[in-house]
Amino acid sequence: MAKTFKYIILGGGVSAGYAAREFAKQGVKPGELAIISKEAVAPYERPALSKAYLFPESPARLPGFHVCVGSGGERLLPEWYTEKGIELILSTEIVKVDLAAKSLISAGGETFSYQILIVATGSTVIRLTDFGVEGADAKNIFYLREVDDADKLYAAIKAKKNGKAVVVGGGYIGLELSAVLKLNNIDVTMVYPEPWCMPRLFTAGIAEFYEGYYANKGVNIIKGTVAVGFTSNSDGEVKEVKLKDGRVLEADIVVVGVGGRPQTVLVKGQVEEEKGGIKTDAFFKTNLSDVYAVGDVATFPLKLYGELRRVEHVDHSRKSAEQAVKAIKAAEEGKTVEEYDYLPYFYSRSFDLSWQFYGDNVGDTVLFGDNNPASSKPKFGTYWIKDGKVVGVFLEGGTPEENQAIAKVAKVQPPVADVNQLAKEGLSFASKI
Repeated sequence: MAKTFKYIILGGGVSAGYAAREFAKQGVKPGELAIISKEAVAPYERPALSKAYLFPESPARLPGFHVCVGSGGERLLPEWYTEKGIELILSTEIVKVDLAAKSLISAGGETFSYQILIVATGSTVIRLTDFGVEGADAKNIFYLREVDDADKLYAAIKAKKNGKAVVVGGGYIGLELSAVLKLNNIDVTMVYPEPWCMPRLFTAGIAEFYEGYYANKGVNIIKGTVAVGFTSNSDGEVKEVKLKDGRVLEADIVVVGVGGRPQTVLVKGQVEEEKGGIKTDAFFKTNLSDVYAVGDVATFPLKLYGELRRVEHVDHSRKSAEQAVKAIKAAEEGKTVEEYDYLPYFYSRSFDLSWQFYGDNVGDTVLFGDNNPASSKPKFGTYWIKDGKVVGVFLEGGTPEENQAIAKVAKVQPPVADVNQLAKEGLSFASKI
């Protein structure tokens, strides 16, 4: 017997939680909505895993960071879903999706039918075993995507007190986890192939500060090479990391953060795709009128820049989910909602640092402020200028008001007459907009 729902959200991450809250606001009736998740817990704020979950002192734990606390909203505990008549179907992996038949089949052989499907499957981590890296299946090689992963890493940190960790990758996960491992008194070496950390966003000037700051904190950084193999001890635990440049690093723990890929495999060939994601309109509807896609898997029209983009970030996961639900409910009532008008936003926190970025990182750059890694209170930023306008802004150490100011600049895109003057004005340019 198939279980039938009016709406099914496939995936139980951030998007699912925010979509559920919006459905509740819009007056979803008991029994109409189900969330199907392969995780065993209700939707939670994923960024907590690489930040607060691994703190040596008072680490974050569920139920503390269930959605929607990440955006200052009420925490949706498992009982909230029950109260709202929303069915949380947890520990259930969907292995087949038939969009023509409007059905989903689980690994356990259950069938679920829907009228409207929201695909919110998010991303999956890229693993070194995917590339056949020698010894990459050793114990104590960790990836971080789910609470379960964080629990295993936390246990290893406690078991390997004062041990050595090698962090493979210099992006978000690499930077945040290197910091938190160091806070746990682990000896940390970061390894990445690029000439500087976080190359998808940072300029060389921005990266120089973070690399200097991390070095001052005792994090060893090796650039321009990759891990090509691992050796294990007799217990099958990782012992050494072999690098392409011939170096061999001792390791009790290895953390890998080399990126993710959108989980679109279940709907492959059944919906239009573009730029690695599921193509949607400004309401997150796919080319099928009863299928929506949100969060990491959606390639949507980014109105501000007049092009299709896929954005992997928690802020977009939240907002796209809300937009899709508003659009679904409006369509049922013969109404319309405004098109999604998103301002790209990224942020990170590590050690005593906190940065925010808004807009687009294209064009020429102007670095401003105090970016000395040895400063007691560093505050600096970068403007990106394209076609004579500021299109993106990065700021480290900003106050809430300053962060709001740079967001406004990125949205308004003010013209810049004199680049040297902009460098001199620095943050005060943003506060005038």
